[in-house]
Amino acid sequence: MNEIAKAGLSGRQQGLQLCCVCCKTSKQTQHPDICPHCLNRISLRKKNSLQKTSALLITAIVFLIPANIYPITYLLKNSILYPDTIFSGILSLMDSNMKIIAGIVFIASIVVPILKIVGLTIITLAVHFKYKLNAKTQFLAFAFIAWIGKWSVLDLFVISIMVAVFDKGNLLSVYPGIAASSFTLVVLCTLFAANNFDTRLIWDAQNND
Repeated sequence: MNEIAKAGLSGRQQGLQLCCVCCKTSKQTQHPDICPHCLNRISLRKKNSLQKTSALLITAIVFLIPANIYPITYLLKNSILYPDTIFSGILSLMDSNMKIIAGIVFIASIVVPILKIVGLTIITLAVHFKYKLNAKTQFLAFAFIAWIGKWSVLDLFVISIMVAVFDKGNLLSVYPGIAASSFTLVVLCTLFAANNFDTRLIWDAQNND
């Protein structure tokens, strides 16, 4: 067991700092803003990490509403536009006996975005209000959310999947609706929220009474 674990102290409490460029730790010196290994700028914590994450989460929550209420696609058939929301699109896929695609759309469009927003919100609130939640559990939950975030590109392909399924040439055409832009913003905001969150704040909240 290393000295940090034995002492039960965080790296910050022991005067250690981590460089996000070279991923090496070093002792705080008379030049705490410079990494002694790669000479890049360094800081103990990401600047305004909690504020940026909170702002992005609020934005994601706001755009999640129109993303699910308004049409995400318009099906043009015989010169008539038929709007489809995410949920109605899933039902249409199921009615067309495309249950596997419907499952992919449901997971990518509804489950994953909501899971990311709820998880990040709980962790952010726990850090902000210094709730005594298990730090390791919070970190593992964030790691899982970050891992899901790597597959968020799948969310953006949902519309493409639906277009590929319904577009039949001259008889059927599919156009993106206003919810498509809102859905894209939800995906991007959750990605940036996770990227801006500094996981070291989880342990800071546990150590500060």
